[in-house]
Amino acid sequence: MRIVIAPDSFKESMTAVQAARAMAVGVRDALPTTCVVDQVPVSDGGEGFAEAVTAAWGASWQEVTTVDALGRPRMAGFGLDGNRAVVDLASSVGLEHIAPGERDVMRSSTAGLGHVITAAVDAGARSLLIGLGGSASNDLGLGMLVALGARCLDERGHEVDPVPAEFPRIRSIEVEPARRRLEGISITVAGDVTNPLTGPRGAAAVFGPQKGLTGPAITWIDGEMTRLAGILGLSHWAGRPGTGAAGGTAFALTAVLGAELATGIDHLTRVVGLRKRLEGADLLLTGEGALDGQSLNGKAVSGVLRLACECGAPSIVFAGRVRVDVEAQQRLSDLGVRDIVQISDPSEPLESSLRRGPNRLRRAVADAVRHFSARGDRSSRTPSDIL
Repeated sequence: MRIVIAPDSFKESMTAVQAARAMAVGVRDALPTTCVVDQVPVSDGGEGFAEAVTAAWGASWQEVTTVDALGRPRMAGFGLDGNRAVVDLASSVGLEHIAPGERDVMRSSTAGLGHVITAAVDAGARSLLIGLGGSASNDLGLGMLVALGARCLDERGHEVDPVPAEFPRIRSIEVEPARRRLEGISITVAGDVTNPLTGPRGAAAVFGPQKGLTGPAITWIDGEMTRLAGILGLSHWAGRPGTGAAGGTAFALTAVLGAELATGIDHLTRVVGLRKRLEGADLLLTGEGALDGQSLNGKAVSGVLRLACECGAPSIVFAGRVRVDVEAQQRLSDLGVRDIVQISDPSEPLESSLRRGPNRLRRAVADAVRHFSARGDRSSRTPSDIL
């Protein structure tokens, strides 16, 4: 039996790479001598994206000292394969690195991402794949640009910190140094966000609340980002789909630095060659932290399931929490899903459940694979049978 393992991250419990490893151990627990396992961790641009692509490329992982969204030192990294590199925002300035009580979007920036990009270019990368998602900031990507050499200036020509609290002081932005720093570098931005920079569906309005922004602050930041886009002479970019990703970082990468925006899981599946790896597979194992209706709307797991279905491989989905209605169950069944397995205990405290995630995933996979192997008939159960 050949089994392809392609999970997304289990948020705050396991990265996609860690989840894939736990699942692989579970498979070997169940079928120690009769199974070939192919690990292809996936991510839609957020947490674990760089690790997932690095693993798929067989690239080397490079550690780098950078800063988190609040400017505190931390380690992050990037994958390097010859002259191409993969970076993700979440590993440096992601929301998960800031404790809930410390989150302050008005003082947060993407400078840490800029430092990682600089390290990748210094290491010889001429092509960058940058995953956006899970950001703690709403700084229009100015922190990243400043880390790459740009300058935000006040009316007297003095430099201004690139954080929202200081936005009103910014009267001009010199971006040419950042452009020169990345001259000759091709950049592709990967993510699952199609929101524009500003407006009712913009970065602040849609994603601000999860970062701690309230109504008045959302309106204010949206207005400031509109003004700053005008200062840059790029107001026409503010309404373009996808530019609102990661608090406007996608705007800075595309409008200012000329990056190509590739939204959705389909791009990643091409990057990691998932279709070829699914062809002829007997089973796909995938999963994520929470399986719900949103999982089927362009998220990583839905793209993986769709591809497995096209390749004729049945699937089993694992999740920390499962919340799917009858319609979603049918859609999952239509995609070839045979089982849906919730690995957490709803009565257990969240912190404990997250900590035990890898071991629980391993055991759940072992049980599910044993049952699948024993049944023999690929079509013996549907998602509704086990929910």
